[in-house]
Amino acid sequence: MKGFKIFWSAFLLASCFALNTTESRHTNNWAVLVSTSRFWFNYRHMANVLSMYRTVKRLGIPDSQIILMLSDDIACNPRNAFPGFVFNNADRQLELYGDNIEVDYRGYEVTVENFIRLLTDRWPEEQPKSKRLLTDEHSNIFIYMTGHGGDEFLKFQDAEEISSYDIADAFEEMHEKKRYNEIFFMIDTCQANTMYSKFYSPNILAVGSSDLHESSYSHHSDTEIGVAVIDRFTYFNLEFLEKLEKDSKSTLQDLVDSYTFEKIHSNAGVRTDLFQRNLSDVLITDFLGNVQQTVVDNVEDDLLYLTNHDKQGWSRNSSTPKILDIEEQRNASFFNQNKSMITLGACESNQISSTKLLTIGSVITALLFFANYVKI
Repeated sequence: MKGFKIFWSAFLLASCFALNTTESRHTNNWAVLVSTSRFWFNYRHMANVLSMYRTVKRLGIPDSQIILMLSDDIACNPRNAFPGFVFNNADRQLELYGDNIEVDYRGYEVTVENFIRLLTDRWPEEQPKSKRLLTDEHSNIFIYMTGHGGDEFLKFQDAEEISSYDIADAFEEMHEKKRYNEIFFMIDTCQANTMYSKFYSPNILAVGSSDLHESSYSHHSDTEIGVAVIDRFTYFNLEFLEKLEKDSKSTLQDLVDSYTFEKIHSNAGVRTDLFQRNLSDVLITDFLGNVQQTVVDNVEDDLLYLTNHDKQGWSRNSSTPKILDIEEQRNASFFNQNKSMITLGACESNQISSTKLLTIGSVITALLFFANYVKI
């Protein structure tokens, strides 16, 4: 009988630790969105990035945690039939270039050097915080890149190139400096999948629009604008993402499953060997959404408070000074004692539910009960 009790206690303890083990433990989300091209005929690349920018903002990532890099030479280009406007669809129902756009690196600031410095945080002291990626070991980072590329390289403004080795080494330096928890890397360019082939750092998920020796294609053109307005891979990503809300339960596996050759006209790739979690367990909002900290009261303090509450016969509308003192003491204890609070990093769409809390509480109660009978 004693052996059974020991086994049962161990089982309950393991169950307690097993709860939510697949959930992300990050506390903040960042996005780095980069268009590496310039000039009017690359209109679609700016539309790609601005579309992703709009999506991550809509899902809750604030501008203070978004780094936007683009040539910014489209909206006011003399060829633009709609001055000051950028569209990603020929119906022109959605205007992407508004007053709330915050471009962090524009024009000739979009360079390989600045991109690498941004990732690794190798800046001179005078670099403004608004142009830095202020992440830490609890940060999830969504990195989106679009432009013209080839086998293991991506062109920056037709002047220089970044290689797959450059990005891989930058990610490794980020890992060594504890600058991320997980990275979701997405790239839309020709031969895109070759750009993540050299990655070797942990906790990185990568997707690309096309395989080796494959081109990536634009989706459609606007006859009045005169050029293509968006790329196919980005278009169908947005088609999926536009259906999501901040509390969406859609996973990265759902997103990846939506990629088909019939839609994209190339073989989209996914690399998961460096990523520790199963994609079916990873919410899209773990990267593209907001993060909210949830504070859980200490149960012992709450029970003591409720006991005092009942003894005094006090209702919440009462103004009895003695009870107000108890309330003030409880608040002071809650915020000033580390042992009375637990701060959990959880996505807004991944908050701890009352059911899970009750489950955890039940397991702990059972363990305490069996501890009275079992001596290990």
